[in-house]
Amino acid sequence: MAIARKRQISLADTKYYHCISRCVRRAYLCGEDRFTGQSYEHRRCWVEEKLLALSNVFCIDVCAYAVMSNHTHLVLYVDDKKAKRLNDKAIIIRWHKLCKGTMLTNKYVQGGKLTKAECFFLNETVDEYRERLSSISWFMRLLNEDIARRANKEDGCTGRFWEGRFKSQALLDEAALAACMAYVDLNPIRAKIAHTPETSDYTSVQKRIESATDGKQPMQLLRFAGMPRQHMPKGLPFELKSYLELVELTGRCIREDKLGYIDNTHSRLLERIHISADNWLKLTSHFTRVFHGAVGRPTSQEGYCEHLNRKRRANVRNCEKLLA
Repeated sequence: MAIARKRQISLADTKYYHCISRCVRRAYLCGEDRFTGQSYEHRRCWVEEKLLALSNVFCIDVCAYAVMSNHTHLVLYVDDKKAKRLNDKAIIIRWHKLCKGTMLTNKYVQGGKLTKAECFFLNETVDEYRERLSSISWFMRLLNEDIARRANKEDGCTGRFWEGRFKSQALLDEAALAACMAYVDLNPIRAKIAHTPETSDYTSVQKRIESATDGKQPMQLLRFAGMPRQHMPKGLPFELKSYLELVELTGRCIREDKLGYIDNTHSRLLERIHISADNWLKLTSHFTRVFHGAVGRPTSQEGYCEHLNRKRRANVRNCEKLLA
């Protein structure tokens, strides 16, 4: 039986989540349908543009993404502190970029005077909008609904476009986060639709490499903040250079089906999160097959399960074997 979404999200334990959406019909989301010969490649641009546009409005940052032929992978960071920090007007303006809002919220934004009763109901609405802007469920809902409507209109049909709701995995520590991001970024290479990370279209790693050549980081993605330290700024707890080197080395090994060590070169990132090269290759090749639920070392799982009142711990053996 599927686990309710509210029992999978625990921001007290982690802000990072891996989300997957799969297409339900034979007709592809993107790419070329080998049965009809029709190309849907342009839909990849739909997904990428909508994804990055939503991240500018929501208090949710994109860490990694890959738009494949019949599914999408996202690694998201929920910035709930930002949602709490924004004032009421900023919250309403952000929500109006997504939806029309109510007569009351529009009146407030336009500078109209509100009665005490109207202020009371406005505050309730703002609290609701504030919660939605840091909700992965709302983020994925608006992303998938938009793509489904456009695809159905183009296909001249109705009905479901996605295979039910999206699936999500909590990434409880640095090891799980690094492995999942590399898994997502290397999807096109494993599917043999790209040969290198920089030629992997509609992926976060391609966008990061393009910006890195200019000595920058992409504004649309959560930036790499470097090694964890006492006054850690917002961002991924890795070095960009180490991560890109790690993805390149891992991708080369997966492409050549080498199940051994990654040559004689060890990435500083791998050493720091204490994962052997053998285990790393397995993690970045079969992440969703190995793990079905929250991912992290056993110590990270304890607090997560306790906060969500869950007695059973999924993936305990695989987490102990591959991440410990």
